[in-house]
Amino acid sequence: MDYLPLFLEVRDRPCLLVGGGDIALRKARLLDDAGANIQLVAPDIHPDLMALITAGQHNFQQKCFEPSDLNGVCLVIAATDDPEVNSKVASQAKLQNLFVNVVDDAESGNAVMPSIVDRSPVMVAFSTGGKAPVLARMLRQQLESILPAGYGHLATLAGQFRSKVSQKFSQINDRRYFWERVLTGSAAEKAIAGDVEAARRLMEEQLASSEPVSTGEVYLVGGGPGDPDLLTFKALRLMQQADVVLHDRLVSEQVLSLCRRDADFIYVGKKRDRHARPQEEINQLLVDLAKKGKRVLRLKGGDPFIFGRGGEEIDTLAEESIPFQVVPGITAASGCASYAGIPLTHRDHAQSVRFVTGHLKDDSYNLNWHEMVDPSQTLVFYMGLMGLPRICEELHKHGRSLDTPIALIEKGTTQKQRVFTGTLETINSIVEGNTVKAPTLIIVGDVVQLHDKLKWFNPENA
Repeated sequence: MDYLPLFLEVRDRPCLLVGGGDIALRKARLLDDAGANIQLVAPDIHPDLMALITAGQHNFQQKCFEPSDLNGVCLVIAATDDPEVNSKVASQAKLQNLFVNVVDDAESGNAVMPSIVDRSPVMVAFSTGGKAPVLARMLRQQLESILPAGYGHLATLAGQFRSKVSQKFSQINDRRYFWERVLTGSAAEKAIAGDVEAARRLMEEQLASSEPVSTGEVYLVGGGPGDPDLLTFKALRLMQQADVVLHDRLVSEQVLSLCRRDADFIYVGKKRDRHARPQEEINQLLVDLAKKGKRVLRLKGGDPFIFGRGGEEIDTLAEESIPFQVVPGITAASGCASYAGIPLTHRDHAQSVRFVTGHLKDDSYNLNWHEMVDPSQTLVFYMGLMGLPRICEELHKHGRSLDTPIALIEKGTTQKQRVFTGTLETINSIVEGNTVKAPTLIIVGDVVQLHDKLKWFNPENA
């Protein structure tokens, strides 16, 4: 991070504002809203700014800035239209170890003023570090339309119930479960709509009837092929509320970073012939954690029901009567093919698509090869890199032409994506010369010919 994001309590504290024009007026309004005691210094003062200063019983000196103006203040804002004056204010403030914000010149100061969505006491503040203020304003506009004004009522009401909830529930998990039920239920809807008294009654009723939760829940979530923008809204919501995260090797760091930061993370990834934990142990771990009242996120790359052993895991949960939810993810075939510009079906090239695992549970290759020779069918092989020579050999042996196009997509949808294309006859030599590594998806069929024309994703420019 370039900056440490935090919120300052400046109520009744002296804050120096240097500048008397429109820019200073905007900053003065923010300081006034936060309850600061504004110390204004400027040779000329805009009438509206003067009205704000006098109405709020702030202080002003109609003069040029001097270093002594910094004495006793906790925050400094340089908001003049003179870069030299702003630079002088910033350098003097830094000498006194003060935080100083310089309007339109983030590098001169050591603090930036973020874009703000105010739903007090709920506050959303975000910044581009002074690099793109117009982008920050656009993002604020989007958030303004998403966050109802009534969230402030809900947060205030929740604050009034905190001690009561703490007295009833001694365990932090029980308190968290209660709040999540309340904050997504009818009481929350009433508060957001402005009917605070009705919301209060509902919250009292739920608190009186609630009992501690003895059994947790498991969320089986597909994390997609790598790009975090491909996550579903539901996946992100569950990722943010899980107590424990069991994650695979194929889950990207960018996706993993979106999980709740204070959750416990347990790596249960697998590589070919090398498993961090046996599958049976993972199944039992999910059960054990849920029985302790934990909300467990089982986060998998791609889609958990497509070669992800998700069915095996929830089968164990069902036998133990553990509640669970399944959230599908974008499977590697769909995501990687799209980012490589290879449509899996196309009216002129392929009328069907088949997903195939590159190796079975016992590493055998007893596949129905005779069903894979139709040239109007696209084949997608998962986990097939090690068996690529055998795949090409069997497809040709059972009737596919050696000229059949084939593509290998390494680390698809990520900034490390690479795409290699060839034919059943040439692809093995291409792989040998390029050190291709897993995870790599294999696509076989005429649709691969469209890659050069339709490719759109350039990791170097993304």
